[in-house]
Parts: sequence; C-alpha cells; structure tokens
Amino acid sequence: MALLLGTSAVAATLPSRAVLSGECCPGTVWTPDSGALLFLDGPPARPSTGFYQVAATGGPVTRRFSSIAYFSPKLRWAVRPGAGETTVLERLADGKRFTLPTFGADVTWNDAETRLAYTRSDTSGNYDRRATRVFVADVLGSPRTVATLYGGGVSGWIDDDTLLLSGKSAPGNRDRDLFTLNIRNGAKKTLRTALGFRGISLSPDGARVLYTVSFDSAARNGLWLQSTGSGTPSEINDYGSYRWRDAGRFVLIPLKLDGSAHVLRQYDVKANAWKTLGDLGDQVRQGDWNISPNGRRLNFLSAKDGNVRVLTLP
Repeated sequence: MALLLGTSAVAATLPSRAVLSGECCPGTVWTPDSGALLFLDGPPARPSTGFYQVAATGGPVTRRFSSIAYFSPKLRWAVRPGAGETTVLERLADGKRFTLPTFGADVTWNDAETRLAYTRSDTSGNYDRRATRVFVADVLGSPRTVATLYGGGVSGWIDDDTLLLSGKSAPGNRDRDLFTLNIRNGAKKTLRTALGFRGISLSPDGARVLYTVSFDSAARNGLWLQSTGSGTPSEINDYGSYRWRDAGRFVLIPLKLDGSAHVLRQYDVKANAWKTLGDLGDQVRQGDWNISPNGRRLNFLSAKDGNVRVLTLP
C-alpha cells in the first residue's frame, strides 16, 4: 500500500535553501515571472513598511513597492481601499485610476486582468443567511450586480465571461451549490451540491476545480476533482493541502499527525496517476506554501525555524 500511494516510506528528501531568515516572512507570493518572492515587511527589519522582494535563489532584499495595497496577480494593478466604501484601483503602467464601492474588499481578476469581480455582504446576522451580492466591472468601468447568494462568494474566473461561485440560493437552504455563472447571458450551471465547500481551487486554464467537502454525509465528504464544463466529480483518495502546478497536474501535501516531514505528491489528471516527488525534510508552517507560476519551484515557510525556503521541483 505504501508503494501504491507514494507515501513517505519511499520519499527522498528534496534539497531546499533558505532565501529569507529570522522568521521573515509569512505570506510570501511569487512574482509573475517566477524569478522572485514578494513579501510585506517593515521596521525594525526594514527601514520602512512596504513590499519587498528576494530572488528565488536568495540574495539581497530590495523594496518593490513603497505603498500598501492589494496587487493583482500579474502586478498590473494596485487596489487601495479607503476609509469608507471607495476603493481606488491604479494601473501601475501609467497611473490611470478608477474607483469601485467595495467597502474595503479585495477583488478577483480574470486572467487578462481586464475584468474583475467583488462581493458585498450584509454585515449582521448569521453568515449562512447573509445576502451577498456579486458585482463585476471592466477596468475603468462601472460595476453591475450579476448574482445574489447566501453564505458564499466568488471562487474565481473560469474564462473572461464565466465566474465560479459557491453559496445558497435561499437563506433557509441547508446546502450550498458550487456553480458557474455566465455574466453575459446569466446562464447558471450547478457543478455540485453539499453542506459546504472548502479549498476551492481552479486549475490555471479554468477547466477543472479541486475542492473539499467535510462535515457532510460519507458519500459527499472528501477531496474532489471536477471539470468546470461537464461530467461527474472524481474523489481523490487523500487529504491535505494542495496547489495546482499547471493545467494538468496538482501537488498535494498529505495531512501529517505524527510530526514527520511533509511529503509532496503529484497527481497527473490525464494519466489519473500519483507520483511521489519527495519530502521536505521539514514541515510547512500554517499551510504557507506556493508553487511558482511556471511550475518549476516551490516555496514554503519552515516549521522548524520560520525561514522561507525554496526548492526546485522534480
């Protein structure tokens, strides 16, 4: 069974190097070119608060952005919430700005970063019964409402016209739907119904989605892989933390309760097969790990010493 599942019994330790030390810094993210890691830091470690970066191979730390904002995945836009409802969005290439009434919420960008979505929810009452309105807007344009749901939100863009959402259609419903919504014609397609969905993660091409169902029936609970187009969900017989490596592969770190090193397992969707990549010789602290956009490197926050480490994936 250990050989079949590719567990730590056959895992070799993957070499990694610390690129940030002194317990700096949680929440690092990759730059779009996969060449560096971005992180928020300030005094006393840095002269001023801002976003800094370090090369994926280590070396000097330099400041990338002096202002505090949400930045779009491709670093084309800065999203700066204000004190009230107004959020300013600035295109970094030319400083062009527009505003949206997000009340401080971040936004979800389509892949081209020409369109975005955000939600506004009621501020009182049980979360499961709170109305959440979903808005979309083109850049430099005005928002419009495309959906109202309860106890849910936006999970991503499948393509430029289609959102992946989760939530209840009525406040009194027990179950939530995971569904797609075409923002042009309003067409809705329910992918799955369950008590709740966690860890909803779209593949880079939007063709597939991973998600976890828990605290439901035995038939529904588990980690699932599903096409966003058609077909039935497939159960992934493992449990842990997962990230897409590319459109056809994802990496999973199985849950460890014995304190041993975390193992990297890779699933190939087309081949329907697992491969053990190796172990970290360490554990990831608080699920803080990511795969670079080009799929070649992985960074993680070390549970041993709090340093940010980077390795090259096999």
